[in-house]
Amino acid sequence: MLDSEDELRKYKNQFHIPLQKNGKEHIYFCGNSLGLQPKITKEFINQEINDWANLGVEGHTNASNPWLPYHEFLSKSYAKIVGAKKTEVVAMNTLTVNLHLMMVSFYRPTSKRFKIVIEGDAFPSDIYAIESQIKFHGFKIQEALIKLKPNKGESTLKTEDITKLINDQGDDIALIILGGVNYYTGQVFDFKSITKIAQKKNILVGFDLAHAVGNVNLELHKWNVDFAVWCSYKYLNSGPGSIGGAFVHKKHHNKNLPRFCGWWGHNKKDRFKMPSKFNPIKSVEGWQLSNPPILSLAAVRASLSIFDKVGMQKLIKKSKNMNSYLLFLLDKIPNNQIKIITPKNSGCQISIKVKSKEKNLFERITKSGIIADWREPDVIRIAPVPLYNSYIDIYRFYEIFKKLL
Repeated sequence: MLDSEDELRKYKNQFHIPLQKNGKEHIYFCGNSLGLQPKITKEFINQEINDWANLGVEGHTNASNPWLPYHEFLSKSYAKIVGAKKTEVVAMNTLTVNLHLMMVSFYRPTSKRFKIVIEGDAFPSDIYAIESQIKFHGFKIQEALIKLKPNKGESTLKTEDITKLINDQGDDIALIILGGVNYYTGQVFDFKSITKIAQKKNILVGFDLAHAVGNVNLELHKWNVDFAVWCSYKYLNSGPGSIGGAFVHKKHHNKNLPRFCGWWGHNKKDRFKMPSKFNPIKSVEGWQLSNPPILSLAAVRASLSIFDKVGMQKLIKKSKNMNSYLLFLLDKIPNNQIKIITPKNSGCQISIKVKSKEKNLFERITKSGIIADWREPDVIRIAPVPLYNSYIDIYRFYEIFKKLL
């Protein structure tokens, strides 16, 4: 019944669903790790392949979709997805590269204000990047890095505890960087409140949106977030390792901020006059380094064209309904082996803690035709994605999971 009433049900047929050895479709709940390929992706990439073959270098200006401004074709779509102005978003680099570039501009430690706040179970790549920036500036990690941890007996962080930390240590904190959605627990942070409270203490705020973009409601400009970075291969379905994106609030565009520079961030009007002095574009594009990979951008553009048709509000509405249904079913399983650690009203992801920490349960799920993932030390992540998952997918998972438990 839920599937028959789902106005987005037709979109599942627009994606390639991996098949099992018996020819049946997998139940794919791993869009929070790698989204499925839209069937139109090949068409978008082939267009650029053909233009490259037929035009060579002239494709930069004469291709059906000229390569010179190609990244600009994505800006309107990205602006709608993250709640920003077109000048505040750009497709460039990969996530950790962008995180480093943002910290060059927004982590400016002093002898008094030098600390960075992250969640204790942040994705390791973020931790590595942040620690390396701290060491680069000559500070000690144990003194400069504050890792937020849940209260004893709890799995997720409380906004009031983050607020207390900011009020208590705000004068020492230079930067807060949080995952918009925590990769491990699926917790969605209170972007608006955290940003507002931190900025009252003159703390800059950035978010890693890897698990948030294309998943949850974002209003980055309205919330006054300083910067954000993301990848595009999870909920945005752009292919493994595809080009990421960045947001910089317009209030920073005209500031003389320190940055690492490259020619693609130079003023477009005289970029090809090859001036010796760097003159940044007065938008987020000023943080670009090199001309972007067109074939990767084509894959992103293919997926974003679907988001343009559907709109984030419809996706979020279905996602909330699917999660409610999944949680309703899981609640019917009388079992003390598992615990749901994802707060209600989250995004697509539900994290199921296996109390024994044994991976065997996950391996049996996989053999039963379900593609999910395991995150050390003890979590199975299930992510019903509204574009290509159905309610019957959720019910079949429930039946298999119940039987295996």
